[in-house]
Amino acid sequence: MQLTYYGHSCFAVNTGIKTILFDPFITYNELAKHIKVSDIQADYILQSHGHEDHIADCITIAKTTNAKIVCSWEIHAWLNKQGILNTHPMNTGGKWDFGDFKVKCVVAQHSSGLPDGSYGGNPLGFIVYTSDTTFYYSGDTALTTDMQLVPGWAKLNFAVLPIGDNFTMGYEDALEAARMIDCKKILGVHYDTFGFIKIDKEKAVKAFEDDGRKLLLPAIGETISI
Repeated sequence: MQLTYYGHSCFAVNTGIKTILFDPFITYNELAKHIKVSDIQADYILQSHGHEDHIADCITIAKTTNAKIVCSWEIHAWLNKQGILNTHPMNTGGKWDFGDFKVKCVVAQHSSGLPDGSYGGNPLGFIVYTSDTTFYYSGDTALTTDMQLVPGWAKLNFAVLPIGDNFTMGYEDALEAARMIDCKKILGVHYDTFGFIKIDKEKAVKAFEDDGRKLLLPAIGETISI
């Protein structure tokens, strides 16, 4: 499975059949100026919540790719009002088979407002099941004991967790989350984009190594096998 990191919490997973894009925020990310939004391909967009630093490029990419957007009911309704109709609304606890993969929505402890100030519904985390790989994207979240339920739903190959602190978990809480979800391979996201979330990357990587886990921090635009 190939994963491309586009900065902040935006990444794409190529399952070999479909490309799933998560939380597209590129145009307004100073660290991702070398990424051309027009070049990004997606069959699906999984939208964890409505904050601008996760949804800013969603409409643009949806228009150019006709990707199906999986999101909360409130984001689905907001997108529909703006002419984006290829959406699939979900909510916490729900599961759906999209044919090429399945998605289960799980708890994310955060907030969710849309760029125009309207309510974005519950923030979501996603467990994605493909034919050969299962992974968890927590979305923006605090550490929560709900994560202890994840191993009962899935044996994870990898997980994507925020590590920037201030607005979400820091890397210390993300490490505890990795223990709760029983996962050894973690992609860190939601760090360094703004002054509030600058981290010591070497210290974070070492903390995971000392716990027998691997923290992956690919460069923006880098594609890795995972």
